[in-house]
Amino acid sequence: MRNVTQTNHIWRRWVMAPVAFLLLALTACGTSTVPTPVVVERVVVKEVPVEVTVEKVVEIIVIATPVPDEPPTVVRPAGVLHVGQKELGPFMGHPGVTGQPQIFLIQAAAITENLGQHNTTDGAVEPMLAESWTISPDFQTWTFNIREGVEFHKGWGEMTADDVIWSMEQVAASTKHTRAGTVNEVWRNPEGSLVAVDPYTVVLDTGRPFADVTILEQIASPRSNSAWITSRKQSEELGVEAANRDIAATGSWELLEFKTGEFWRLKAVQDHWRKTPFFAEMFLWEIPEESARVAGFQTGKLDTFIMALDSLPLVERVEGAELMQVANAGQAALNFYGQMHIGIGTPDQAPNYGPELPWVSADPDVNSPEWDQARKVREALSISIDRQLLVDTLLRGYGRPLVQRDWAGFEHRFPSDMKWEFNPERAKTLLAEAGYPDGITITLTPSIRGAPAEVETCEAIAGMWKDIGVDVKFQRIPYTTFRPQIVGRTYQGATCHSVGIRLSPSMGLNNYMMKSVFNYGTMHPVLEALAPKALEAVDPREREKFELEAARFCFENTFCATGLYVFDNIWAVGPKVEPWLEHVRRGDLRQINGMEWARPRQ
Repeated sequence: MRNVTQTNHIWRRWVMAPVAFLLLALTACGTSTVPTPVVVERVVVKEVPVEVTVEKVVEIIVIATPVPDEPPTVVRPAGVLHVGQKELGPFMGHPGVTGQPQIFLIQAAAITENLGQHNTTDGAVEPMLAESWTISPDFQTWTFNIREGVEFHKGWGEMTADDVIWSMEQVAASTKHTRAGTVNEVWRNPEGSLVAVDPYTVVLDTGRPFADVTILEQIASPRSNSAWITSRKQSEELGVEAANRDIAATGSWELLEFKTGEFWRLKAVQDHWRKTPFFAEMFLWEIPEESARVAGFQTGKLDTFIMALDSLPLVERVEGAELMQVANAGQAALNFYGQMHIGIGTPDQAPNYGPELPWVSADPDVNSPEWDQARKVREALSISIDRQLLVDTLLRGYGRPLVQRDWAGFEHRFPSDMKWEFNPERAKTLLAEAGYPDGITITLTPSIRGAPAEVETCEAIAGMWKDIGVDVKFQRIPYTTFRPQIVGRTYQGATCHSVGIRLSPSMGLNNYMMKSVFNYGTMHPVLEALAPKALEAVDPREREKFELEAARFCFENTFCATGLYVFDNIWAVGPKVEPWLEHVRRGDLRQINGMEWARPRQ
């Protein structure tokens, strides 16, 4: 079996001088000629008491406009591609009402497209439905140049700036989208504006400066917290519900039919502006059981599938099968729910605030006895986990331990003292010191969202916790059933939760804020103050300072998402399909993407 591997380059695409005017020079995959950015050098003179220093600042002031991946008439689709998934749920595509896991699935399968896309090498954001964009010197005004000639599915006409604005407003008003709160703050800021200058130009004034990564993460696919563009006309004429179940988007695949709990059936978009698929149809099959997905692959009924790494020995024996491996594909951590220390005693108090829970302090003061007692419980739960064992066994070595989620790729910035030990004996001592010599009871739930070994890891952690006297109530339920408890802030317990690699660690801080639709079960005045500073810092050095302050607070209090590991992801490709690894985009790789590039094997 041949193993095709994609290595990772650390996310270091943008380096901004403190007062630099940043305009990103970006090109899309497949660009044949790249316009040369105009680079302007200027001298900044600073007066100091004893000497004059000269500082050179470089400004990039032209953005390259990419061309489509290939001419639209090259491919005539034929055949059917079969993909095995853990969970699909009913098909959903409307940007205002779609929830998880559909948000990511429709992007991974290229049913929908975004203004930008994460590239295939290091995850940097490049143009997609927007040909280019510019940012004003004060980091407050963005101008998006929308690609002309992009057609919506099902005959709903050409995409225009009006559709872009409408789609972003739908996400901003959503009660299900992970980043709705921040998107609303950026795209519908009452101090700013959002206008279509002409049919192909959108100008966004964010009302106040925001870090570039804050906006870029909202507009780039594949990522479950980004926004996609669909037809305003379809939703207004047919209604939201009808459009949601048969969405007119812009991707390489469009929906033909679906059956909840069974499949989504998609067809190739002929003469697509970016990439016409090689296969005429694609079926996404919902198969929750790993053994059933493996059997489907072994018998040739599935061409690829979401795979647990311990299934590798079985798929490697399939004649003609190949593996596609992407390093540093995502990161996993534990969330402890109930630590909602904002709005206590007010109408804003979260329903799952649980001061009676052993891991939740009844006092948000970090110097209080109550805080120290709960902190000891959280630390005990963290240091009783053998992270290296999880990597060596459940990931089969395809990964590495992680201190704190959202820091994968940025670990070199962590101080050397911030690391987790594996010490179950000390964990027992901490529980006793906290007043629980006989252990505690906790509910543990895996967030089933397509990451490797997500359920198996959670089961292993339950066993490690039992070894220190913890009574674990393990529940395995579909994510479509579980997520409403998180969004509704009613869940009390812990989760094993994987996410993609961030553009910067600050992107994860959204999930600790009161305004966030999706929350990690943890809020505190310290984070509520630090998160906006990091998200709005246009100078990366300032942002990094706030990120480290938040990380130090989280680590010393074992308060935020306790890191487990960074994982590689591996997909088996059957003997009827050529691997397409060079076209797998980064951003979020819990699900495979780029299936429009999968072709029948010659």
